[in-house]
Amino acid sequence: MSTADPQYSTQDPTDPDRTPGDSTNSARTVQQYIDERPLWSDGTDTPYVPMTGMQWRIWWLAAAGKFFEGIMIFMTGVALPLLTIDFDLNTTQQGFVTSASLAGILVGATVLGSLADRYGRKRMFIVEMAVFAVFVAGTTFAPNLVFLVICLFGAGIALGCDYPTAHMVISESAPTVRRGRLVLSAFGFQSLGAFAGTFLGFFILYENPEVDAWRWMYGAVIIPAVLVLIGRFFVPDSAHWLMARGRTHEAETETERLLTREPPYPTHVTLRRGADDEVTTAASGSYLDLFRAKYRRVTIFASVPWVLQDLSTYGVGIFTPVLLATILGQQSEVNDLHDVIHNDMLGAEGSALMDIVFVLGIVAAIFLVERFGRIRLQITGFIGCALGLFLVAIASLSPPDYNIPLLFAGFILFYFMNNLGPNSMTYLISGEVFPTEIRGKGAGFAASIAKVGAVAAAFFFPIVQDAIGTSTLLFILVGTALLGVVVTIRYGVETTGVSIESMSTADPQDSAASTASRV
Repeated sequence: MSTADPQYSTQDPTDPDRTPGDSTNSARTVQQYIDERPLWSDGTDTPYVPMTGMQWRIWWLAAAGKFFEGIMIFMTGVALPLLTIDFDLNTTQQGFVTSASLAGILVGATVLGSLADRYGRKRMFIVEMAVFAVFVAGTTFAPNLVFLVICLFGAGIALGCDYPTAHMVISESAPTVRRGRLVLSAFGFQSLGAFAGTFLGFFILYENPEVDAWRWMYGAVIIPAVLVLIGRFFVPDSAHWLMARGRTHEAETETERLLTREPPYPTHVTLRRGADDEVTTAASGSYLDLFRAKYRRVTIFASVPWVLQDLSTYGVGIFTPVLLATILGQQSEVNDLHDVIHNDMLGAEGSALMDIVFVLGIVAAIFLVERFGRIRLQITGFIGCALGLFLVAIASLSPPDYNIPLLFAGFILFYFMNNLGPNSMTYLISGEVFPTEIRGKGAGFAASIAKVGAVAAAFFFPIVQDAIGTSTLLFILVGTALLGVVVTIRYGVETTGVSIESMSTADPQDSAASTASRV
């Protein structure tokens, strides 16, 4: 290696006494190995933390799970009119169809997500995708409504497990300075999946304008799911989790696999426990820990804002095609299958436009999260969502000549600010604020409680809309978004730039008070 080549420093980059090119193998924590930066021979740091091929592979496989979620949830909005004809659904039965996957996510996030703390991140990473592939295949060939709902529910269970597991496999293998962007960029694939699901539904309807077109929509997901399942067999398990279980030798082996690079470094990993690995003395690893005094505040912070944002995200998101087509007043009177497909494609076109804005919102969040912090973006996003929904509500009450500009301005603002703020930040925060021993349970609990709001929105949205009207319902959602601002300020804990190994050492109450004073 020439004197101009960068070397990897084995010492803390903030240590003023470190020696350039020091290759000693003193014991360090998992995160210290992951966070190492190259060091030039004259002692100059490089301004980045390099990612290995294995770290990127883990990221891609985790992002795929979020992509499938977006496809399954939002494609249902396109498939619903065809399912209504095929199975002769009434309004209540439609609610079962649209809420089945979300109800499964609720159960999966709690039951399967928590198992990642017991059986390991990798094992559940594989199991969830196998379950998903099986139930998607069942959905494709569903002979009746009951079988369809069961399969959608089963697919949702797998996606629910993916909520905490995908976050953990990324955050526990990523450098601290990149963690937020990597988790959010993977989460952004949910938005890409929403767009892909809407576009796929539209394309299949265009090429095959028949009632059974919905089967092709779900069938298109099977092969990609199987490929992702195979890929997940070939990633290492979380060394953080192994250390928390006292399995130091296995953790060292998995850290070496994770950090395989050219030139090889580190050639040998010697681990010691970090602050987060000592959490077993303070936490039993049960759900009760989430409600003990030390973690109660972060449990509220991880869960309640997520519930509030899911009410609008899924309520508005699933039924955006119907809302757009209804408010625009361009739907055809339904006389036959041709009219149903026309209205379905009309709504899908408008929904696809909103999905593009959704993607732009998550892209903005990826670039801003490490600069402005999680809390500030979540508050800003909630305020923007409230304003966007307010404009949509006003559009629903306006004359035809004025409602189109207000409608699209409101939807664009809502979708952009939602993904810039609460939709992405709640997911990111839920997997960061808990220690390793209960991280799966904490993130899973937050996701499952959030899906209570999602299921309620999916099931009751059309019923409540018929009962009180679109505008009144939208004004109620404005209120829930503003409530999200209040909860974030009151309970917020900033995790930007904090090592995932030290999450359990900070006092959540002090952090929340500091956050509130800054806001």
